[in-house]
Amino acid sequence: MPDETQTDAVTGAFSYSGAAIARELLAAGHDVRTLTGHPQRAPADSGIDVHPLDFSDVEGLRRSLEGVHTLYNTYWVRFARDGVDHQKAVANSRILFDAAAQAGVRRIVHVSITHADPASPYPYFRGKAAVEQHLAATGVSHAIARPAILFGGNGVLVNNIAWLLRRLPVFAIGGRGEYRVRAIHIDDLARLCARLGASGDNVTLDAVGPQSLTFREMVTVIRAAVGSRALVFSVPGSLVPPLSAALGLVLRDVLLTGEEYRAMADGLADSDAPSTGETAFTDWVARHGAELGRRYANELDLHFRPIQPLAKAS
Repeated sequence: MPDETQTDAVTGAFSYSGAAIARELLAAGHDVRTLTGHPQRAPADSGIDVHPLDFSDVEGLRRSLEGVHTLYNTYWVRFARDGVDHQKAVANSRILFDAAAQAGVRRIVHVSITHADPASPYPYFRGKAAVEQHLAATGVSHAIARPAILFGGNGVLVNNIAWLLRRLPVFAIGGRGEYRVRAIHIDDLARLCARLGASGDNVTLDAVGPQSLTFREMVTVIRAAVGSRALVFSVPGSLVPPLSAALGLVLRDVLLTGEEYRAMADGLADSDAPSTGETAFTDWVARHGAELGRRYANELDLHFRPIQPLAKAS
């Protein structure tokens, strides 16, 4: 009798990192199931089995995870919204991991963050550390990948920096911009997660690319790639959150939270770990400069606002 095809589950397989992981698993011949808070976003021809990610329905989560070999978890919240903050996201993650353990999931690969720390001054990083601790306590075989900044695909951050550089005459950087960023390409992260899923060791490692650039270098590279003439200049770091908030009001979005800026300025987007990705940020931006920033990617539209129905062809 031939071996059965392995079934894996991915949270958010129609989002960003979850979509990249799902593509990697499908290419490897696995059956892919997703737990998603936006089942209506599922393309009709995705080839993915769609289940709701409803933390209020514990039994439903358990049933959705029955028969799953490996759960790839990308669930988290970037900032508090609609009654869900980092503390609530921790509680939701616990519900998910407990349901996976009860369903007999054999392995969990969890996407966390560099410098996750229960003593961190930042709720985002404290919350990520609490989720890691609960995962370890489940007793399920697991791996934890800790990226800092992601780029590639339909990522928001690099695209929106490019969008601003294309349209504004100036671009403000907090302080001297010498805080470093160790970004990893989204496909490199997906390949790493798939490798971790195929392993059996309990492991935690940073998911980082081959380059550690200062934020100023990162902006300068994007500026050159898109042909921008915007003046890049320094402002006191204390001005970055209110400036971002003001732009956010105009764009009806959240560009950069105060916590995100302060954590980056504190060096939490950097790592001295060995590279786990192959794609150099500077090379990728140079190749894709012509298309970067052509359209603004609205975070709230992507993850929070209801999807507008498509107009019918006349």
